Amino acid sequence: MEIDKKNSNPIKHWSEDDRPREKMINKGAAALSNAELLAILINNGNKDKSAVELAKDIMKLGKNNLDELGKLSITELQKIKGIGMAKAITIAAALEIGRRRESAGIYEKKIVRTSQDIAQFLRASLKDHVHEVFVAIYLNKSNKILNYKIISSGGLTGTTADPRVILKAALEEGATGIVLCHNHPSGNLKPSVADEMLTQKIKQGAALIDIKLMDHIIVSNEGYYSFADDGIL
Repeated sequence: MEIDKKNSNPIKHWSEDDRPREKMINKGAAALSNAELLAILINNGNKDKSAVELAKDIMKLGKNNLDELGKLSITELQKIKGIGMAKAITIAAALEIGRRRESAGIYEKKIVRTSQDIAQFLRASLKDHVHEVFVAIYLNKSNKILNYKIISSGGLTGTTADPRVILKAALEEGATGIVLCHNHPSGNLKPSVADEMLTQKIKQGAALIDIKLMDHIIVSNEGYYSFADDGIL
């Protein structure tokens, strides 16, 4: 439930030195701390804490790390007293915009030249998932991205991907190339035996319909692993 606005302490009532909006106007966004930026999103506090104080509590919940903060759900954000559904949604939306901005470059260019190009996009897209997500990227003969499709989502330790779903979508997209990807929330980038078997199965199936499996990339906060770069594709 959202706090009672009669007991709130809106930013407009603060002293001028404590107003993050005015600070942003006068000094630019880069001059604001993470908590001050969050306070602008929160807008008002409650009878006990200002918006900045609530923002500092949120940062603590995210271990004072924006990457960790991005992994928190709307429900988890509401653990902070004074952060209701509306404020939690606003924060989550802002974090999602940040993720999309980070991953926008390669997707908007829509041309894949190296494993590093695609890994950068995929890491930004998948790094905040606390469970494994398996995706496929479909390319045309010029290596332009046709579509990005989430194939499956799993638990903390794994997910399953149906080769038939992946190849059916490739035909529907008119793709000539596929890049597979999944994340490892644990941070470990080493492919499992199951990862290797699935990769070979999809490679063989794709070859039968004249589609090339170009790579299978594993991403985590630690970096990425490319089957193609390692020479085992």
